[in-house]
Formats: sequence, structure tokens, C-alpha cells
Amino acid sequence: MGEIDLMRERAIAYTAGRSLERMFYTSPAVYERDIVKVWCESWLWAGHVSQIPNPGDYFLFTFGTESVIILRDGDGEVRAHLNVCRHRGSRVCLESSGNARVFSCPYHGWTYGLNGALRGARMMGEDFDAETHSLGRVNITIFEGLIFLNLSENPPDLAPALARLKPHVAPFGLESAKVAHTKSYPVPANWKLALENYLECYHCAPSHKEYSRSHSLKDPASMTEELVGAMREKARAAGLTTEVVNASGLDAQPLGADIYHRRYPLYSGYDTGSRDGGGLAPLLGDLTGYDGGATDITIGPVNHFLAYSDHVVGYRFLPRGPRETEIQTVWIVRQDAVEGRDYQLGALIWLWDVTTKDDERIIRNNQAGVDSIRYRPGPLSSMEWGISAFLSWYARQVG
Repeated sequence: MGEIDLMRERAIAYTAGRSLERMFYTSPAVYERDIVKVWCESWLWAGHVSQIPNPGDYFLFTFGTESVIILRDGDGEVRAHLNVCRHRGSRVCLESSGNARVFSCPYHGWTYGLNGALRGARMMGEDFDAETHSLGRVNITIFEGLIFLNLSENPPDLAPALARLKPHVAPFGLESAKVAHTKSYPVPANWKLALENYLECYHCAPSHKEYSRSHSLKDPASMTEELVGAMREKARAAGLTTEVVNASGLDAQPLGADIYHRRYPLYSGYDTGSRDGGGLAPLLGDLTGYDGGATDITIGPVNHFLAYSDHVVGYRFLPRGPRETEIQTVWIVRQDAVEGRDYQLGALIWLWDVTTKDDERIIRNNQAGVDSIRYRPGPLSSMEWGISAFLSWYARQVG
């Protein structure tokens, strides 16, 4: 039996409520299938429209073996193209971001317009059809300024899920926001271990002392009706919704169409995710005040956000190899907020910088243990329900 056949067999036999078997976190063959069946078929959060404000602005989004050029064309439309030359496959764009009038392959000089069409190819003969050699088109959708892409030929319909989520996300005004900072944290571990770590707060109390001072999610028993009720009243007054929306399908939803929304209280004395509890940046959108809460938002199986009243933190767990993941943490603030006047960058990123550095250590040690030939899948706790839902979906998807 080949390794892929064995992987499929073991995925089909997966027992819900437990972690995965060793091969799913260590095998190069499984990793390659993950790229095809999970990453290329799911909707992926690639960035924000604020990163490409002008015609010709672009940035690259990369994962696994894939690279995508995301740009704003001459008509102001946001587009996405595969960063693969239609001649012999070279990367066309080598800079991670910039502004361009055209994209010219550095290998043989094939040149493409911002719309992806081939504009120049030397010495290709009279029967060469340039129109059939445009850059590969990548599916794209924009939700509240967030750019999502999908590399499959028939992507799942994300619109119904986004329509359901929109009234809950709209108060944050993300469409009129901007990326204040992005930081990368390389982790020597499989991408699933990095994502699983984010999906549970079972580890928060013992592992994240800074986070645990302010976030009640670390201890469900601390979410008393008094604490939740006080936040709920202030949230309504500020213009926020507190309804729990859980279509985290993963069980029942089509691939990529699952969503999750939940606002939970911070501890008394904390308005946002800051060191001292005080505000960090101007209030988002049309919010009229702080409610002392934070919102978990999930869009698709691998896209996660945490929204405070004055900033949003987005997370990506990008696969770079079977045991290599790049955690990207992205901080988003109001578009008109000025660094140094309206917010201090060091204070803005403090909590999730120290927390992600903790996570890097946790995930690295997790991979080291899973690498042992004596590792066996263990049972998940009730606080790890997010992992349970994800792994049940994942096993079906790859199996």
C-alpha cells in the first residue's frame, strides 16, 4: 500500500475527538496532499485593499509551492494572477510588493499587462496565439476590505456565509481600515499543529500569562452572567452585536463556507488587548465606545481574526514545508489613524507579539513530541472543540 493510500485509509478511520496520527504531521506526501486538497481548494485570506491603494500596486501571497500576484489594475479593480510564466513556468514577479505598469518575466522577457494578458513574447512564430497564454486567473472576493482568493477551478460559494456574517462584522468598519503592521514568526512545525494551537484556549492559562490577565476565554468558569451581561449591554450601546454565529461546518457546510462569530468579555479594567487595559487606537468604524469585549471571527477553515473595539488582529498559518510554518500576525486599525499620534506601534502589537512568541515555543515542542515513534493520538478536552470540528472536516477532506 502506498503512503497516500495509507493516509486516505487512516483519514477515513479517524476517530472524532482525538488528535491525528503521526503521519499527518510528519509525512511529505501528506503535506503535498494538504496543499492540493486544503489550501488550493479553500478560500484564503490574502490581505486588505489598503495594501494596494493605487493602480499598479501589488503584493505577493505565497503558501506551499504557490505564489499569487494580487494587484489593483488601471481601472481600479482588484485582481489576482498566478505568479507563473506561461512560457516555461518561471516566477514572473520576484519582489514581495511594489508598483508596476507591466510584469516582465526575468527569464525570457515575456511581458504581461496588469489584467494578466500576454503583451509581448519574442520570436514565437506566426501561429503563436498570445490570447491563450495569459497569466493564470485566480478567483477573488472582497469582504469588508478583506481580500480572499481561491486557486481551484470551481471554488465553493462563499457569498451566503459572508452575507450571514456581514451585519456582525460591519460595525468594525474594516472596509475603511488599513494594515498597520505585519510580523512573521517562523515555526519548525507542521501547519496543522500551528492552526490547532490557535483553535483552542485550553493552553492559555498555563502558557500565556499576559493574555490570561485580560481575556476571560482562558477560563470558561470566569465568564459569569454578570460579566457577560455587562459586556452585552455596553456592546449594544456601542453598536456591536453579541449573537453567536456558529456554522463552523467543517461538519455541515461546503468547503470554505463555514463561519464563526462570538464576542466574549475581557476582565474588568480592560477595554482592549493592551498592557494596562486602556485604549490603543481610535475606535473602529462607527463604534461609539468600548464594551470591554473581543470578537472571534472565522471565515473558512484557515482564516481567523480577533476584533477589539479599536483594532483587529488577523492570523495566517502558512505552510512552508512538512515541518515548516510561517505564522503571520496582522494588525489592522482605522484608515485615518496616524502612527505616533493616534497609536503607538509598540503598544499596539505588544500582546499578540508576546503571545505568538509563546506559541512558537509551544508549537515547536509539540512537533518534537509528535515526531516520536511512540506518539499516539490523545483525547481532546471540551475546551478543544474547535480542533475537534476542524480535524473531523480535515479527515473527510483528505480521505
